[in-house]
Amino acid sequence: MSIDPKILELRQKREEARLGGGPKRIEQQHARGKLTARERVELLLDEGSFQELGVFVTQRNTSFGNNKQTVYGDGVVTGYGTINGRLVYVFSQDFTVFGGSLGEAHAEKIVRLMDHAMKNGAPLIGLNDSGGARIQEGVVSLGGYADIFLRNTLASGVVPQISAVMGPCAGGAVYSPALTDFIFMVKDTSYMFVTGPDVVKTVTHEDVSFETLGGAMAHNEKSGVAHFAAENEEHCVSMIRKLMTFLPQNNMEEPPLVRATDDPLRAEQSLDSLVPDVPMKPYDMKEIIHLVVDDGDFFEVHEHYAANIIVGFARLNGRSIGIVGQQPIVLAGVLDINSSAKGARFVRFCDCFNIPIITFEDVPGFLPGVGQEHGGIIRHGTKLLYAYCEATVPKITVITRKAYGGAYDVMSSKHIRGDLNYAWPSAEIAVMGPDGAVNILYRDEITNAADPDATKQKLTQEYREHFANPYIAASRGYVDDVIEPHQTRAKLIAGLEMLQNKRDTNPPKKHGNIPL
Repeated sequence: MSIDPKILELRQKREEARLGGGPKRIEQQHARGKLTARERVELLLDEGSFQELGVFVTQRNTSFGNNKQTVYGDGVVTGYGTINGRLVYVFSQDFTVFGGSLGEAHAEKIVRLMDHAMKNGAPLIGLNDSGGARIQEGVVSLGGYADIFLRNTLASGVVPQISAVMGPCAGGAVYSPALTDFIFMVKDTSYMFVTGPDVVKTVTHEDVSFETLGGAMAHNEKSGVAHFAAENEEHCVSMIRKLMTFLPQNNMEEPPLVRATDDPLRAEQSLDSLVPDVPMKPYDMKEIIHLVVDDGDFFEVHEHYAANIIVGFARLNGRSIGIVGQQPIVLAGVLDINSSAKGARFVRFCDCFNIPIITFEDVPGFLPGVGQEHGGIIRHGTKLLYAYCEATVPKITVITRKAYGGAYDVMSSKHIRGDLNYAWPSAEIAVMGPDGAVNILYRDEITNAADPDATKQKLTQEYREHFANPYIAASRGYVDDVIEPHQTRAKLIAGLEMLQNKRDTNPPKKHGNIPL
């Protein structure tokens, strides 16, 4: 039986679209250790679920030789499919076509996809591999970027937006990812910068490599622009798929509830001896997190940036939660400019998408110093305070050791609408540490004493006995209960069960004015 010539023509055109920039450029893409746009989509989505949109769209501009090559798709693959059976929208820029540059038709395809995501309440995932605006199309390409930026902004807090930077992204190509919720980068093959090394050298005379200026670790460790650094593209895609398991489809839904395999009443006796008796001795807060959450599975966000605070996702009895905690082994867990901004953004994301926030607190205060003050620690530190105050999702705090000064207030205290506040017996809740407090309260007495050192030591011990415990705060009702550490998992799970129908609102307003 012969096949209709029109069907043959359709199949031929689909094959042309599938090849993008052609076999030679696909080989070049693979030689760089990169997958093609379509390979990335197939790897990301459930097998056979991808439904492509805009297959036969082509560029419209014919200036500067653009009329010599017509490629179906105009350098971006767009459509929808599922991840673990749940609907997502995805676009994947094709570097084999015009270097993945964004032109008018390219932008319109992405815009239509974003509109679908908003109307249907499903996450948007962008696989970015673009040289930026298509120079041949001039202001039209810039307009296309602005159309995308607007929709990124309108979608913020409505549907989760995930960006994977999987190649060189420069100029306007970096702003859309920066407007999304999470950015993944791939070591050695992905870059982000507003201006590349050549421009930097021309303007500032700095000689810098692509990797140093805008590589995955530069943005994961130094700038904090990126949240995840993948070893390769397969690793990147697997991390995106895992992240999606913690997130709801949109801001009107609850996060997915999975069947728990871990005993909700499991007690970890090792927690009882994890915090050292010596207040100045560090310990690893991640050990506590792993021992408390379901199956020890903690998906850390921003792992390489501002490591004195920990943020990430986990589950308690199958319920998705966001975790924020100090890290005593890095800068003693102090709050500084970078950690405050990191924590604030994560708290606000969780609040946007109805994810309860569990806070593990061991904070000696805010980092002192001229650099911090002149850098705006007051303004940046207030971001974290604002985020916790604003959040209406269930909030449970566990004070494991230090809760000093204004940092005690900031870290989801009862005073800023913390729902449940627990403390371990090792908790120290005070305006400041014993040494600093005694120096201020008893300066003259110590100075005039026959033995200043012995007097200071005695007064410090008295202060520690009075304040280096959770019972004064508990007597005021600022702490709901002092618990044995091994009870933490069961207490948190019971608290989340109690709070599952929590309803709280903020005063009617267009939006607040967070201290940016």
